[in-house]
Order: sequence, then C-alpha cells, then structure tokens
Amino acid sequence: MATPPGLRNGPSDLAGLPVGRSSVGRISAETAIAIVFAGDALVILAGLLLGFWLRFQSGWIPMLTSTEVRPDEYPLSRYIGLILVGSAFLLGTFIYLRLYRRRRMLHQREAGMVIVRGATFWVFAYLGASLFLKFDPPISRVYAFLSYISAVLGLLGWRWILSRLLRLGPFAASLRQRLLVVGWTSEAARIVEAVVRDRRQPYQVVGYVPTPTPTNLLLPVEARQVGDYSQLETILESGCADIVLLSDLDLPRDEIIALANLCERVNVHFKLVPNYFQILISGLQLETVSGIPILGVSRLPLDRLTYRTLKRCVDIVGSLVGLLIAAPIIAVCGILIRLESPGPIFFSQERIGRAGTRFRMLKLRSMRLGADTADHLNQSTQREDPRVLRIGKFMRRWNLDELPQFWNALVGDMALVGPRPERTYHVQQLTTRIPHYNARHAAKPGLTGWAQVNGLRGDTDLTERVRYDLWYLENWSLWLDFQIMFMTFVSRKNAY
Repeated sequence: MATPPGLRNGPSDLAGLPVGRSSVGRISAETAIAIVFAGDALVILAGLLLGFWLRFQSGWIPMLTSTEVRPDEYPLSRYIGLILVGSAFLLGTFIYLRLYRRRRMLHQREAGMVIVRGATFWVFAYLGASLFLKFDPPISRVYAFLSYISAVLGLLGWRWILSRLLRLGPFAASLRQRLLVVGWTSEAARIVEAVVRDRRQPYQVVGYVPTPTPTNLLLPVEARQVGDYSQLETILESGCADIVLLSDLDLPRDEIIALANLCERVNVHFKLVPNYFQILISGLQLETVSGIPILGVSRLPLDRLTYRTLKRCVDIVGSLVGLLIAAPIIAVCGILIRLESPGPIFFSQERIGRAGTRFRMLKLRSMRLGADTADHLNQSTQREDPRVLRIGKFMRRWNLDELPQFWNALVGDMALVGPRPERTYHVQQLTTRIPHYNARHAAKPGLTGWAQVNGLRGDTDLTERVRYDLWYLENWSLWLDFQIMFMTFVSRKNAY
C-alpha cells in the first residue's frame, strides 16, 4: 500500500533524541533480566544452603526441636541434590508468576509481593512433593522453614540493592522502552503524566508528534514535540523509539494502516489508545468469532465466583476476629460518647452497596445529635467540622468509629476491603458528575480501601478517588487485600 501524503519523508531535526537502539551506555533488556535472574538464582541457592547449615550443622537445632542432630550424620553431599532441585523449583515458581517482567524489575514493592507469594507456595509444595514422592533423604520440615525464611530475606535484601542499581543509566535505559506519542488527546496526556510521575513505569517518553487534528490540551514539560507529522517516517527510521502510541483515532483509516505498516517495517511496536471506549475499568480483551476480531471489556477478578467465595471466607473469619478485638474498644468509646453527648452511641445510615443494593451501615456516633440533617451539603466531612465531638475527632483519626462495620461485613453487606460506600443522595449526584462512577459498585464496599490508605478520603479529589477504587477492582488479589489491611493501621492521611 502506498504511503499517504501525511507519512511522506520530510526534513527533520532529531537533535537531542535518543537515536538508535544500540546507543552508548545501553545494554539489552535480555542482558539486564539475565543478570537479575542469575542474582536471584545465587541468592536462592545460598538461602537453601544456609537453611541446611542452620538445621544440620550449626548446633542450634535443640532450640527448635527436641531431636538431637549430629552434623556428621548429615553430610552436604547427601542433600545437595535436594537443594538444587528445591532451588530450581523456586526459580520455576517465580518464572510462572512472571517475576522477570520489565515492569517488576523497576517496581520493588510489586516484585517483593511476588517473591513472598511464590516462596510461600514453594515451601508447602516442596514439603508436599517430598511426602508424595518419598524423597531419600526425606526433607526436614524445620529445614524447609529455615530455607524459606533465609531465601525470602535474602531475595528481598538483594532486590532492595538491585532497585538502587536499576536507577543507574545502563540498567534503567535497558528496562525502559522509549515511547513516542502520535497525536495529542486527553488519554495521551494522562498516559504521559502517569509515566512521568511514576519512575517505576517501564517506559521513557521520547516526545510527541502532533497530527493535523487541532488540540488545545496543555502539555507536560517532559512531552516535547520531536517533529511534524510529515517527518514521522524519518523520525522512526532514526531508531529513537521502541513503541509508537497512536492516540488520535480521527486519522483516516488508510493513514492508520500505513502507520502500522511503517512501524512493522522499522521494527517498532505499534499500539493505539482506544479512545472510543471512555472507561476506566480494566483493559480491553480481544476475542475472535470465525477469525473476526471483537474488542470488549474484560471481566474483573471478582466477577469470578471462586474469587468472590474466597474473599467472602476471609471476610467472615476477619469479621469475627475483628468483632472480638473491637468489643472492649467499642464499649470504652461508647461510654465517652455518652458522657460528651447523651444519646445513642451507634449511628446508622443508608449506603449503596454492590450492584446498587441499599443497606444500613453502622458507625460509632462521632458527631452531635441531628448532625446528619446537613449531610447533603457536603460529600465528605470537612476539616474542623464543628459538628464533630472531641471524642469523635480522636475516633475518626484512628478509624475507631468504623469498628461496628465488622458486623456489616459479617452479615454480607460489606467486605473488609473494597471501595468505601457512599450515601444514596451523593451517589445519585456523583453518578452524573463523575464518568464511570457506578463501576465501583461492581464489588461490595469495604471497611477500608485502596483509595483511603493512599490518603484519598475526606475533602479530596473525588475523580482521583474513583480511579483508585477502579484500579483496586482491576488488580484485586488476596495479597492486595492483606496489604491494604496492614496499611490501614499506619496510614492516617486526611483522616478527620
């Protein structure tokens, strides 16, 4: 197909662009990942060897088990095969969990979660395999536990050092793909902003090339124009980009096809932003019917019955434990509430739950009687609200007023973790003001949530809060829930 006029060669000033894929100071991504993989393998092997030494050679075992151990009865040569198999098994688990993706090379916390999750699976599977296959010599449970601890601690320490090394030029350049944006839309601006703000993203924004479609959007400082649309072929042939991101789908169909063909010819990945799908929930999924591609919204993790059941089991157990622990705290707070403001200590209010269902959410009363008559004036409690009691300020600061909601979670109206529920009146208002607001009702509301532990509560940006809620729904896992529960105890930003 002939190249349309818009993609013809033209003069181009490429000064300052990272020209070429083999620039000085860059190493290949495969080399960087191989270095990380080799480091993990050595740390794992060292961790299992340390576990063996602690169990059989150190003489410390009487503190852990009543079995007396003589080092000469457990030579390393007899166990080296099991240690090597165990190391390979753990590495294979990490490969299966995609630990060595570019994104996780730069994202220390995400990589750490994968390491803990993979190692936890490994220790149980390792012991289970030894019972089923009758290894000779058998695997000691104490040895497996010590190896698990030493390997996880070693890997987390090594990855912490690695995260510092990855900030150096050669490593960072190899793990980040260079992104060239073609056209400038609100979606492109949001993507560039996310990449610039989060240096853990596996991308480096080279710049943008405007299309003939006019735009009035403000540009981040980092998004500089690298040429005109007529110069695009020359720009790509210079090797300055690894990915072309087309955000302007108002281009003629022939030009879009020509741009895709050009990217294929110069070995650049071609991607586009499907801005006809103005949604925030999880990515689009491509299916085929008789070879015809169909693009649609993929299912969320909690749409699956298995995951919802698993989450519900955790909610029931956590709610029972939470109610037992919270009972004396609720009693003390109740007495202080009655002393400051005589009246009921509990406060219930209609909220919107999963799929738009209505329920009564319980709280310890933190405001004066009758304060709820002014709730419609503000979506959230304002800072220094005069309606809040003195004990109420303390309770809200430490989330103690939410403790009765363990009951809501136990009976199934809420979950331990999820988007925070809103009042009926405000849901009706926000649905018309914030696009995709109702998408957050795809799961049960929670006592705490991803937006809240990141400080998005109180009088904060509602649109950003919704974006965090939808990110949680897209990326749900039990590990994420446990992480949010832990963060709830230490994160009190904007709690008032």
